[in-house]
Amino acid sequence: MKRAIITPFALAPAALTELKDWLGITTPADEAQLTALLRTAIEHCEDFTGLMPLEQTCEEILPVLPGWQALGARPVQSITQILGIPAEGARFALPVDAYAIDLTAEGTGRVRVITPGIAGRIAVRYTAGLATAWTALPDGLRHGMLRLAASQYRSRENDAAAPATPPAAVAALWRPWRRLRIT
Repeated sequence: MKRAIITPFALAPAALTELKDWLGITTPADEAQLTALLRTAIEHCEDFTGLMPLEQTCEEILPVLPGWQALGARPVQSITQILGIPAEGARFALPVDAYAIDLTAEGTGRVRVITPGIAGRIAVRYTAGLATAWTALPDGLRHGMLRLAASQYRSRENDAAAPATPPAAVAALWRPWRRLRIT
């Protein structure tokens, strides 16, 4: 069950502007590096919280199994397409009565194949994310991403490797949003 991003999130210019303001940068010289740091901070936020901050279109390939299967990203906003994948041949749209979908209150998307036909696997396309835009993110998450990107920018010339966990101030901002899974 590996997730592929079909349509990545759009990083609004407001995010770069906020980071530049936080760092006191007025020139455009480092904008590409700052944008990359923001994208990395957003990915770290997802890893830490278990929630996809900005809306993206994703696809997961799942085996056809009896019972419900949960999708990897959360919160799922919509499940848009279920395709059957046969051992040989092209993907095909499963009929609507061949599967069931469920979105839980916690944001988990689930799929159950009822009649797979010749499909041995399925491709599930869905949209997941807390917010559609940077400015719509909860303040604690957004501020934590800014602080993490700023911290990485300031320590860019240190020879020490970056820590595996976010700084304590960032973790404190993200902790209320953290969702743990038992696997």
